[in-house]
Amino acid sequence: MDGEKMSVQTALWPVDEPSDPELDAVAEQILAADPDGGRFAGAIRRSIDMLLDGQHTGRFRWDQLYKTEKAHLGTLVEINVQREFVFADGASMDYSIADADVDCKYSQTLGAWMIPPEALGHLLLVVWASDEESSWSVGLVRALPERLNSRGNRDAKKTLNAAGRAAVRWLFRGARLQENMLLRLSEADIKAIFSHKSGQRRVDDLFLRAQGRQISRTVVATVAMQEDYMKRVRYNGGSRSRLQPRGIVILGHYSSHGRIAEALGLPVPGAGESVSARLAAARPHHTGAPRVELDGQEWVLARPDDPEEAVPKLPEI
Repeated sequence: MDGEKMSVQTALWPVDEPSDPELDAVAEQILAADPDGGRFAGAIRRSIDMLLDGQHTGRFRWDQLYKTEKAHLGTLVEINVQREFVFADGASMDYSIADADVDCKYSQTLGAWMIPPEALGHLLLVVWASDEESSWSVGLVRALPERLNSRGNRDAKKTLNAAGRAAVRWLFRGARLQENMLLRLSEADIKAIFSHKSGQRRVDDLFLRAQGRQISRTVVATVAMQEDYMKRVRYNGGSRSRLQPRGIVILGHYSSHGRIAEALGLPVPGAGESVSARLAAARPHHTGAPRVELDGQEWVLARPDDPEEAVPKLPEI
């Protein structure tokens, strides 16, 4: 998942649940196709990002969406999961997995999946994700009458009762979703970044204020709000060259950059990610500080009281 190592708990089977060979077969096929959850995580991340459409809207928070847009996330998750795994269409449900009809249900609230009457008796692929918590879960459960609450909504859709929620066989629970880094910045930083009229200046300010954090392409696109948003990061006029005189380096998904990040104790950028940091030429008071050699000189992570100084151009190999 874009270079991130995910923390997942997989194949959590409920105790004392009756045997369900069809569910077992579906679980086995999914886990064989996605043993570490990276493909599910990518499909969920893409769904959220498509809905926010930050490149064209500048939005990055759930509360910035219209009510009608929020209702559409389940459909996007269903579509992107099917595209990712190339599941065939089901006979009466969303997917056919291991020759079983499976309905995909997404909820922003864990356990609150809305189950229509036509799904009764069928297998459900239940999905939950929280951009705020950078977390997601996926499980399987059969929609049996005794597992549903007696009352439904006006469309006769019902939710799982306590027994139904306990019967979910979690394939991945509490797995890490690629972080939407803008949600971790202070309101003051967000206000400052988006106060600039120029997309390039917004990107510059992003890398100044979010040092030491993994910044995804989607975050850059949201801040730049331009078609050529990654150009705003590069040398030759982008943030790499514009911030170079101030000692700011922007590490990307290059082998040499990964080694620099590891040497300095910074997060290693994954595919499509960037990590910025201010460096200072190593001096006696930096004793013991991790360092890297650039153009024959040793550099360390700058302390707040270190003066700004131009840093060498980084190799892009």
